[in-house]
Amino acid sequence: MSINKSTDREITDRAEKSIQQTFHRTLWSKFAKAVITYDLVSPGDKIAVCISGGKDSMLMAKLFQEMKRHDKINFEPVFLVMDPGYSPENRMLIEKNAASLSVPITIFETDIFRSVYNVDKNACYLCARMRRGHLYKTAKDMGCNKIALGHHFDDVIETTLMSMLYGGQIRTMMPKLHSDNFEGMEIIRPMYLIREKEILKWRDHNNLHFIECACRFTEACSTCAPEETVSKRQEIKQLIARLKKTNPQVEKNIFRSVENVDLNAVIKFKYKNEVHNFLDLYDA
Repeated sequence: MSINKSTDREITDRAEKSIQQTFHRTLWSKFAKAVITYDLVSPGDKIAVCISGGKDSMLMAKLFQEMKRHDKINFEPVFLVMDPGYSPENRMLIEKNAASLSVPITIFETDIFRSVYNVDKNACYLCARMRRGHLYKTAKDMGCNKIALGHHFDDVIETTLMSMLYGGQIRTMMPKLHSDNFEGMEIIRPMYLIREKEILKWRDHNNLHFIECACRFTEACSTCAPEETVSKRQEIKQLIARLKKTNPQVEKNIFRSVENVDLNAVIKFKYKNEVHNFLDLYDA
């Protein structure tokens, strides 16, 4: 038993040291910059750090622990894992990684996978909505006022392009959002400025192994989403990779495009569900 504890301590120390040193600029500094730039964490916050068991959310948990260690903002992180019906193997891997990385997780169980198992249409959409609802309710019952999700920079730019090319709208993944259904709750995304390739480097540097997808229906996919959506996201990844060959700044430019929207050069825009047309002020 003491050998296992010693091994876990070594894994934790190595992972934390790599955040503080090897990946300080690409992980910790980017995390801290997002927290400051988008005002994600305030004194007195109790934050449900949502852990799916993948690389992104586990790294986010370690970054929150590092932030707590710096003790510049008085907040409380709660490391929350929802089990919607994971396979025993996936459940065991999540628990093993959390123990090895010294992340004190709280697990709550639901029967979401079983509930949507026989749904023919939009099962993944329904699953996602149910997950979000359970997370909000549990976090609120625990006294949390914020939920932290592990979406990173690549998720943001891919979502922006997907909205334009497949959704016919300019819409991005926001760094924080107020909940429409749970008053006083917010979603925050502190990994917003971190590149996925840097997360992979951290994982591999520390010889860590996480689940790719815990969804029982889409074991091979990178996110729990309908096959069509997964293939579209993969198309966007490939498109960005091709564009990057001739324009190395393309990823930064996609991101900056939603920071530099010129409403004088937009035909229509929507604000709080009200549509505004450039003709409204054209002759003014």
